[in-house]
Amino acid sequence: MIGYWILLLITAFIAYCFGSISTLSIASVFVFHRDLHHIGKKNMFFSNFRRLYGWKGALKLLGVELARDLIPILIGGILLSIKGHADIGRAFAGFCLVLGRLFPCFNRFRGSCATMCLIVSMFCVDLSLGIATAVVALGVSLFSRYLAIGAIAGALVSMLVTVLVVDGSLLRMLVILTAGIVLVKNLPAIRRIANKTEMRMSFEEDISYKFDEKF
Repeated sequence: MIGYWILLLITAFIAYCFGSISTLSIASVFVFHRDLHHIGKKNMFFSNFRRLYGWKGALKLLGVELARDLIPILIGGILLSIKGHADIGRAFAGFCLVLGRLFPCFNRFRGSCATMCLIVSMFCVDLSLGIATAVVALGVSLFSRYLAIGAIAGALVSMLVTVLVVDGSLLRMLVILTAGIVLVKNLPAIRRIANKTEMRMSFEEDISYKFDEKF
């Protein structure tokens, strides 16, 4: 039993730390070799990055984010497979990953909507669950132009589909907790949208930041 708890603690530490690391920070160092936090509107929204670097650059950033989310979940599955509970390890790592994304210790516990983390976590639990979450979260985000609304919709669908397709009470509880915390964290966005203070996704090109560069 002690060994089981040690594996859970190691999984929690790794997954939370990975979730706390900014995707832009990783991409700045290993992919684009420049500080991406100080370009354009100086925010970390994916749509802003796409407007500045185009779809090719945005796909590179997306690849970095997928790798950052997948690695700790796979590690969690490998560690808990020692005790014969790889599925629990992946689900628990997904929960801790989302915690890190929503409350990152490296950014004063101020995180993002965690839409991508939620989708990746659901895929690693069950394929049909992941597909349902991805279709709804991304579809609603594109339609509404609000990532937070997509995260809320994806979380609600995740909880519903989990009840229908996920076996095992512990596994089901972990998945529902993961989706639930995403749902609760993004609810304040509804008030910001009503007050017209929530930033919307944009698909317009923006090259204005280039004029700030030194030639």
